[in-house]
Amino acid sequence: MASSQPPARSRRPEPVLITEAEPSLAEQHAARKRRYVLTMAVRGVSLVLAAVFYQVLWLALIFAVLGTVLPWIAVMMANDRPPKKKLDVNRYTAPRPDRILENPARPGRVIDH
Repeated sequence: MASSQPPARSRRPEPVLITEAEPSLAEQHAARKRRYVLTMAVRGVSLVLAAVFYQVLWLALIFAVLGTVLPWIAVMMANDRPPKKKLDVNRYTAPRPDRILENPARPGRVIDH
């Protein structure tokens, strides 16, 4: 049975991006807080591991240095704004013409009457 309704247009899974706006300040702040907490958690684990491996001097020193340097790195990352993201986004592109009227490889045709 044939339908008189036009076929449904296909929808893109991603919306078209029409702005270059950055994430809001609240989103940036939340991301920086998460990064700071994660870095400080790694620092805490490294200090505990330095205490656990006190008999293996080289391993204890690595964990101790990591636990000493990570707070400075965490503060630097928390105070820095996030880098601009390079996203492969779905941008609007103008529709292509249905057909090409002139072939750029050939010179224009001349029609004599």
